[in-house]
Amino acid sequence: MAFDNERVVITGLGVVAPNAIGVNDFAQALYQGRSGISAIALMQERGFRCQVGGKVVIDEKYILSKINKSLLDRMSEAMLYSLLASIECYQDAGYAFDPLNPTTSLSSTSPNWEMGAIIGNTNNGMEYLFNTVVPSFEKKEIKRMGIAAIEKTMTSGVSAKVAGILGLGNKVSTNSSACSTGTDAIIDGFFHIKSGRATAMLCGGAEGGAPYQWSGFDAMRLINSKFNDAPTKSSRPFSESSNTFIPGEGAGIVMLESLASAKKRQAKIYAEILSGVSNCGAQREGGSMTAPNSNAIVRAIKEALAQANISSEKIDYINGHLTGTFGDTLEMANWQKALGLSFADFPYINGTKALIGHALSAAGAIETVATIVQMQRGFIHPAINSEDLYPELASLRTKIPLTTLETKIEYAIKASFGFGDVNAILLLKNWRKDV
Repeated sequence: MAFDNERVVITGLGVVAPNAIGVNDFAQALYQGRSGISAIALMQERGFRCQVGGKVVIDEKYILSKINKSLLDRMSEAMLYSLLASIECYQDAGYAFDPLNPTTSLSSTSPNWEMGAIIGNTNNGMEYLFNTVVPSFEKKEIKRMGIAAIEKTMTSGVSAKVAGILGLGNKVSTNSSACSTGTDAIIDGFFHIKSGRATAMLCGGAEGGAPYQWSGFDAMRLINSKFNDAPTKSSRPFSESSNTFIPGEGAGIVMLESLASAKKRQAKIYAEILSGVSNCGAQREGGSMTAPNSNAIVRAIKEALAQANISSEKIDYINGHLTGTFGDTLEMANWQKALGLSFADFPYINGTKALIGHALSAAGAIETVATIVQMQRGFIHPAINSEDLYPELASLRTKIPLTTLETKIEYAIKASFGFGDVNAILLLKNWRKDV
């Protein structure tokens, strides 16, 4: 494992999203422009201004086809989403797994020392804290909580549970960098393999606890309350009629693997990671806890292109951060400056948050899965709800498809920008069998 410049490819995908469970259904949802935003009764009952969001709905039969029922009582929503997406990803990458008796899937009782996981999260177990921990504390019934109070609320539970079920013996950790978390996790895994420290890594992000997790954003008036009567129209990247976002949840997981290992296993390969850049604007030069330092974003994009030795003209598609806030126009100005292209010469661009909302720490990971699905299947999903572009984006209209566009995508960028003035850029190349 002494490779300092190992090529890293993606050999598996898994997703739990508000508009679909599983990669195949997710691909159809993207192609159809199917929104997963819905009315949330609990938000209305608790007096939220915004009463819609991207809430995951999973059929119990699907859960029990993937997970032994005995595991459910010891997991938060985020842990469940992470495990479901990880199992799908693991199996998609060609690894055997028996959901009813996981230990029989392992080649031995020893851990797989060459495979690990980096799965991000922000506030694991919020729903359990609100519904169980706090009431038990107030009633002085601490002893009744048991070990579940720890398992369901430790942030690293989203990766630790996956490692325990799948027997992962390499680095297993949970990162947290606000809205950049999921993309950051993939970048961290990329460099972990590239430097020879692992052969394969399950990487991504998981977010649950809705709508408890969203209450602070509603208090700050950061989520959109204008479309409570039309949920599927509420998440509006690029749109002049929206300056706040719609929250979401879910999980996205990708299997990163050394090219040598993937070829040895004769695994299918979706894409190659050419570069990954994470940085921070340090809350200077106009940046703050909630606003970006544009210079840092431009720097990250340029560094990603330089590391990959790719010119901006070769980029076919960008999956932007694009939350549906006033920040969208600034984001596009930063892209234009970094790429050095006029809007007329711009790559195609959309924001998957239009379909699923902003899944916070899971956003970048789910949207990376969306990017790879579009690359592999040759389409760009419709940028729903973006009919009324900001005036300064008018010349970008032809690059923001309102309907599904079938097209070849060779090079794509996934970008995430988060509170704390943090940024993450991932540059991907579609895999061809003749490479």
